[in-house]
Amino acid sequence: VLLAAAVCTKAGKAIVSRQFVEMTRTRIEGLLAAFPKLMNTGKQHTFVETESVRYVYQPMEKLYMVLITTKNSNILEDLETLRLFSRVIPEYCRALEENEISEHCFDLIFAFDEIVALGYRENVNLAQIRTFTEMDSHEEKVFRAVRETQEREAKAEMRRKAKELQQARRDAERHGKKAPGFGGFGSSAVSGGVTAMITETIIETEKPKVAPAPARPSGPSKALKLGAKGKEVDNFVDKLKSEGENIMTSVGKRSAEAAKVLAPPINMESVHMKIEEKISLTCGRDGGLQNMELHGMIMLHISDEKFARIRLHVENEDKRGVQLQTHPNVDKKLFTTESQIGLKNPEKSFPINSDVGVLKWRLQTTEESFIPLTINCWPSESGNSCDVNIEYELQEESLELNDVIITIPLPSGVGAPVIGEIDGEYRHDSRRNLLEWCLPVIDAKNKTGSLEFSVAGQPNDFFPVQVSFISKKNYCNIQVTKVTQVEGNSPVRFSTETTFLVDKYEIL
Repeated sequence: VLLAAAVCTKAGKAIVSRQFVEMTRTRIEGLLAAFPKLMNTGKQHTFVETESVRYVYQPMEKLYMVLITTKNSNILEDLETLRLFSRVIPEYCRALEENEISEHCFDLIFAFDEIVALGYRENVNLAQIRTFTEMDSHEEKVFRAVRETQEREAKAEMRRKAKELQQARRDAERHGKKAPGFGGFGSSAVSGGVTAMITETIIETEKPKVAPAPARPSGPSKALKLGAKGKEVDNFVDKLKSEGENIMTSVGKRSAEAAKVLAPPINMESVHMKIEEKISLTCGRDGGLQNMELHGMIMLHISDEKFARIRLHVENEDKRGVQLQTHPNVDKKLFTTESQIGLKNPEKSFPINSDVGVLKWRLQTTEESFIPLTINCWPSESGNSCDVNIEYELQEESLELNDVIITIPLPSGVGAPVIGEIDGEYRHDSRRNLLEWCLPVIDAKNKTGSLEFSVAGQPNDFFPVQVSFISKKNYCNIQVTKVTQVEGNSPVRFSTETTFLVDKYEIL
């Protein structure tokens, strides 16, 4: 067991120390103070021992990186861990000096916690530690992008309303009528710049009343409820939030996983399409597909009014018998005969600045050949332990699956599995008793792979096996190939964002 990891001076003064078991401050300071006195000069050893503990250390210029372990700890594993600790420190500190280490002490402690948990080494490398400590949130990026859109829309609405009020005042003055009053300012004849200033002030204060003006499919209770939550921002931004929440509810059909995994697209054109598919699949451990259900949708987002009257040319090369369904406002006959998505009334426009679902499809099957990624898990008992062989095969070679994680449950209280052969990497989660087999990419060039490990247990302990992945290629080959204007049939530039996600993928 690893008791503590510390960076100390040549004199044994602790600069930063992270304890992984219960230890008092005086105990750790005493151990580190005794450490320099135990070392014999002129010897090349990287460890020293006392009656109770072992110090495994590495000099770093004027400092030492020291691991304090129990005497029965595996020295080879401790040396490997020490090397990783030593590589982590230059990641956060420009110079290996006491002041620099003190300045970045919390960054180092967070990184140390990624390497060791409860005294045991985690199976991580330097790149993974960097990723974990960055805590980069796609969800936050999506939230920020939506919020900026809402603020822009609210400002545009303010300017439009201000022009309406000024026009009403000018019309009233032209016809010799009394100018309409605004709020508590009355209707005194104020002229020039003062009028504009008053109008701007009123628009800003009256904004929540103007907010519900754009007719969008959302209940008022939801907007009020969400508006009440945003107490951390100033009052005016809260009002913008409650106004713009209509947009968020219209996008609400997107799955929570998509919001987490997908960053907002960088180069969105004025006409942007999101093609999203979700798969739910259950297989038996002895083969046989119990159920596979796939749902897909094309969401259209138009940000420029001049492209609101368009038609989408859809290419459907699916040969598995997918059931397609268009939005009620879409011309079904046009889609059936010419594979084009356009409104029933060509004079009407698609909504601006909101995601509109125009086409959805569904595939339900028990045909085994339709499984995109087959998993064969074969546990066999061997004495007190169980040897587990697990392999994957990509059946749908046109797909490219990214960030694939195959999760195998393990019996509790049996320790870490012994890995034989592996393609890719693995993580052992001792808290949740899981073995995660991680594969960055599975595609036609890397369509098969296997993992062998042994651990104490029964064959039933290793099920259900779960799979998760994300892909930028969809399963059903349905794509938008062209977008044209209704009038003139001229082509329109557009961008597409394709996602294929897992809702449930289990081998029972």
